[in-house]
Amino acid sequence: MFDHLVERTQGAVMITLLRTPAMAAWLKSQPAEVRNWITATNYQPTPGSYCVIPGANGDIARVLVGLEPGIDSWSMAALPGALPQGTYCLDPETGPSDAFGAAFAWAIGGYAFVRYRRDQRKLAKLVWPSDVDREEIRRLVRAISLVRDLINTPAEDMGPEQLAIAARKIAREQNAKFSVLAGEELLRHNYPAIHAVGRASSRPPRLIDLRWGRSGPSLTLVGKGVCFDSGGLDLKSDSAMKLMKKDMGGAALMLGLALVIMSAGLKIRLRVLIPAVENSVSGNAYRPLDVIRTRKGHSVEIGNTDAEGRVILCDALAEADSEKPDLIVDAATLTGAARVALGPDLPALFSNDDDVAEMLLKHGRAEGDPLWRMPLHHGYRRMLDSKVADINNIGDSPMAGAITAALYLNEFVSPSTKWMHIDTLAWNLKDRPGRPEGGEALCLRALLSFVREWARPKPLGAIKVLPVKPAPRPAARKSRRHPSRR
Repeated sequence: MFDHLVERTQGAVMITLLRTPAMAAWLKSQPAEVRNWITATNYQPTPGSYCVIPGANGDIARVLVGLEPGIDSWSMAALPGALPQGTYCLDPETGPSDAFGAAFAWAIGGYAFVRYRRDQRKLAKLVWPSDVDREEIRRLVRAISLVRDLINTPAEDMGPEQLAIAARKIAREQNAKFSVLAGEELLRHNYPAIHAVGRASSRPPRLIDLRWGRSGPSLTLVGKGVCFDSGGLDLKSDSAMKLMKKDMGGAALMLGLALVIMSAGLKIRLRVLIPAVENSVSGNAYRPLDVIRTRKGHSVEIGNTDAEGRVILCDALAEADSEKPDLIVDAATLTGAARVALGPDLPALFSNDDDVAEMLLKHGRAEGDPLWRMPLHHGYRRMLDSKVADINNIGDSPMAGAITAALYLNEFVSPSTKWMHIDTLAWNLKDRPGRPEGGEALCLRALLSFVREWARPKPLGAIKVLPVKPAPRPAARKSRRHPSRR
């Protein structure tokens, strides 16, 4: 995975990173032959662009790469496959932030999903920048690659059992506790909603449960693991069904986040819950207008069998909430409505706590891995009313679909428990540097950065200590003697 990053090699070609505002000043400091080449090629350092400057002997003297303003983690990602084979190094003038971003981009630029074909690419190599945190880059790239591989794997080879096997492999590697409930065990242990959605498949549903860490705040991650979604009896069209191998993208994201948390050794008491099912069609499939029970005790009327993700998540969220962790985060490829509102690259964020939501948004902006908060507008809860059950699994209107889905999940989390819900596409619709078409770990870097700050012990100065008021002095007792005896 990291063969295209190497130790220092003599004769490595220098790469200079440039942003448009700095181009003119840099060019003035260069010899005439470089200025003439740049002028002749009309090169401008737009993000992701690059320019190869030839040497006197026809070799490569230098490579210029254009960067985005601020943090840039992607512009270098196309270069391992685009530059001629050889070894390259960063300009010594590169700042630490740009060096980290460039090394990360070069590393992730080597990703390809090659489970079913031979990887015949010959990648250019980059010398590790001297001051970057190599282990952090390795952790991030490995976690992102895991998420992408899980999502990209066809449903034939990534059913509930295979997803559980992948989670167990991570647990064993990180010395985490692992358990799984499968098939009828779900009913015996009171997970009826997960069982109802997954029972029609020949591959039994599962609840995956991973625990790690003995100290620090408690964090529970919940991921939607619908390994394939036909829509059930409310069958999807062929075009809508085409990408449904990615409907376990929330589970993949939570496993990737868990992997990087554990491998970084963060002081957190971590739990990961993944309801894993295949939403299929058969004689025992759950039906529209069925009423099913849930772990929390709420009854749910099934308005549409294609809104299955929230049905399995509600059992997992109820179990997560039962332990009263310090924070619950769930992720799911839940609604098309979120994509209509925010497009493919912005996961929608819902939360019942303003502080943790703003903290995550802040880290998303800082990492260049943004989310966008949407309102958990309780006025729309009435759209989920049912005449025969406690709640319907879909709203009675085509409007506000992402909000009503979040409100449904909110019913299964106690108001006193801090909770965030992420509605993500988990997919790149087209190729971009470092982000090939296919599964994607949207907001993983933002979540990791957030968790680091959230879990950090708070300094004493940040804890408000109310001054202790002195106890009131007891009032002087009045004499009870009879006046005549004074």
